Amino acid sequence: FEHSPWIAERAYELELGPAHDSAGGLHNALCRVFRAATEAERLSVLNAHPDLAGKLAAAKRLTAESAKEQASAGLDALTDKERELFSKLNAAYVTTFGFPFIIAVKGKTKDQILAEFEARIGNSRSNEFDTACKQVERIALLRLKDMLPK
Repeated sequence: FEHSPWIAERAYELELGPAHDSAGGLHNALCRVFRAATEAERLSVLNAHPDLAGKLAAAKRLTAESAKEQASAGLDALTDKERELFSKLNAAYVTTFGFPFIIAVKGKTKDQILAEFEARIGNSRSNEFDTACKQVERIALLRLKDMLPK
């Protein structure tokens, strides 16, 4: 939940117990908070995520986790043509939906990501908002699994 400490703070208020002492358990608590948040709050989480292969990546200003994930998909080594395509897709997506394209890139190739990008840009805003929220939750789970016991 990129740059959104309020989610962890609210989860802490849930009086977590031993069932939450794992990546899956903590993920459950964080997702409950995220899902119970207002649409405006969830939108703020979506907008806190960086564009894929965007300006923050070029300026080396991604979080360490985002940089590692984007690099694992080859997004740090795009050709000029690929970078231009990502830039155009990012701009069109934000114009269409009002938040950046979000996808859990871990385990995906840049071609798979581009295909998903091109497919999802045709979604309704409601459908895409739900999809982006699910992707945020997936990213959180993958990161928690990297840090905590399963």
